[in-house]
Amino acid sequence: MKKFGIVADDLTGATTVGVLLAKAGVRTAAFFNEKDLAYSSDQDAVVLSTDSRALPKKDAADRVKQAVQNLKNKGITNYSKRIDTTLRGNIGTEVDSMLQELGSDTIAVMVPSMPQSNRILVGGYSIIDGVPLSLTPVANDVRTPVEETHCPTLMRKQTNRKIGVISLNVLLSGKEAVKKALELEKEQGAEIIIADAVSMDDVSLLAESVCSLQWNVLAIDPGPFTTKLAEHSGCAIDHDEQAGDGAEGIFDGKVLAVAGSATPVTKMQMEELLENDWAESVAVSAEMLIDRSNSADQEIQVAIGKALEKLKSDKVHVVVLETSLTGKRINLKDQEKALNLKQGEAADNINGGLGEIAKGILALTSNDVKGIYMTGGDTMVHTLKRLEARGIQLLDYVIPQADLGTILGGENEGLVVVGKGGLTGEQKTATQIVKRIFTESTRLEKVKIK
Repeated sequence: MKKFGIVADDLTGATTVGVLLAKAGVRTAAFFNEKDLAYSSDQDAVVLSTDSRALPKKDAADRVKQAVQNLKNKGITNYSKRIDTTLRGNIGTEVDSMLQELGSDTIAVMVPSMPQSNRILVGGYSIIDGVPLSLTPVANDVRTPVEETHCPTLMRKQTNRKIGVISLNVLLSGKEAVKKALELEKEQGAEIIIADAVSMDDVSLLAESVCSLQWNVLAIDPGPFTTKLAEHSGCAIDHDEQAGDGAEGIFDGKVLAVAGSATPVTKMQMEELLENDWAESVAVSAEMLIDRSNSADQEIQVAIGKALEKLKSDKVHVVVLETSLTGKRINLKDQEKALNLKQGEAADNINGGLGEIAKGILALTSNDVKGIYMTGGDTMVHTLKRLEARGIQLLDYVIPQADLGTILGGENEGLVVVGKGGLTGEQKTATQIVKRIFTESTRLEKVKIK
């Protein structure tokens, strides 16, 4: 049996590809670091987060190198580099590091498309929801902005390896044309081949063509290409059915929503969720959480107390911990300068504080809380680390890139969790997610009883 190892540069990316594999019938779990791989004995696919997206290039390369070495020790035979759908991070550097570890006979095939989330590549250009990548909000991302829409150009800036391309017109000509084009690019010395794809049929055709060539391939993609490689290798059964809205089972317990993302999308979703009379918010001061030496501990305890008080009500079933819906907007760089903090430390302190609040609530609510919804990649990482989780057993998605699973390890093992990036989803997504958490919790409880 082939075993798949996927290296992701953040936890939300790890869960995204992991859920796609799980839905295709591959037992999959995502882990925070190599030390937690001890929990991976029952999985056919292991996704390891290096948390390296915003790191300096050398540090990112070192983490990826270590990740591959540890995956080799777990008997992994097939490798993928999970990349962000908006091409953020040290993609070229991390691919270089993986190829160095995997040997000279390995060729990288990059399929950046995720059609089910309206992320496609055509003519080499990345298009997000019909908009060129460089014209989307990711161009202004605070930590990892992307200002280049043309994927081959972006990769040539990040690696010295020769880049080949497979254009859409080749895909339209069928499998044999794709195979010939792949072979030609390899013969001409390409070490990384970037392929267009505008539909899942395109992604599947590329995977089928690659498998028939029997190359040692490093897949570079957000998840769909890796999943299709597993399917065409006979390791998965495709049953890609999107979950329903999960209305059944709602109000059976409580759900925490931890909203660390400050994007307009997250604000819209949280505001819609809070229009329901069974959901209430606890406003947490981001400014106080940043100051770990003076005010953070006090704010954490105050927030825990407010949340516990709301959870006592029979009418309240969802409590949202938020820092940006009602509080004043703060400049993180100014806060770091004022408090003599390192770059990125202000955001880490905010997310870490939210994680501490969630931990405190869970410790004092027995089994009342049935699940946690975390929006924002860093929020998810910090919350799960505060809960001493080792990883996530992946089950499904609510919508693409809103990933559902259960906690592995720690005192909250088995608790249902959903993680979602701050830019993903529509207005009703948050409500849809919390309803699904209630439903999944009810389903798992029935399974335990049986």
